[in-house]
Amino acid sequence: KEKIATESGIKLLKTLYKLDTIMFTGIIEATGNVVKIEKNETNIDFTLSSPFTQELKIDQSLAHNGCCLTVVEISGNQYKVTAINETLEKTNLGHWSVGTEVNLERCLKFEGRLDGHVVQGHVDKTGIVERIENLNGSYVITISYEESDEYTTVPQGSITLNGTSLTVAESGKNKFSVAIIPYTWEFTNMKHLKKGDVVNLEFDIIGKYVAKLLKKQYVI
Repeated sequence: KEKIATESGIKLLKTLYKLDTIMFTGIIEATGNVVKIEKNETNIDFTLSSPFTQELKIDQSLAHNGCCLTVVEISGNQYKVTAINETLEKTNLGHWSVGTEVNLERCLKFEGRLDGHVVQGHVDKTGIVERIENLNGSYVITISYEESDEYTTVPQGSITLNGTSLTVAESGKNKFSVAIIPYTWEFTNMKHLKKGDVVNLEFDIIGKYVAKLLKKQYVI
């Protein structure tokens, strides 16, 4: 019964989101480190090290802080990806430097469980860390972003922050907060965040569809 339910769920996901094989869940597998940054005309080549580099393949999709990039070269425990100018302008990749720790996730295998939520690896915009509160081990991070009718959050809804699937704790106008459990704080690059940092945001795909439909009906 579980297998049948899983297969039905996969078919539904493919239909709803027009997915082929590239999809993420926002569950970070590991972190990697930037070891080299090279300018390539208007693009930038990033070389990173990761715990699973030797399992990667050329042309494989890999989410970096929630941004889907393609592996173009592999050497030992290091691999290279290229970020085009549009990606650099829309994400926080342009803020990376040698040594930056990056959240990594390989694309979902459709026979597996969807532990986070549907993440496409397409960063919608960046946000700014407004506040970080330490609540005796857990943390609450408040993020602001530029005003937009296309993107919104709701309490208990999903949001992807630097590639990490999180639940919105509080939602306001162009601002939201998320609660981080100790494991996520330590296992991802969340622990390096500070006030004023730029973070990648991917809003929930269902929320984006609803906002678009409402806008067409002149409700927004």
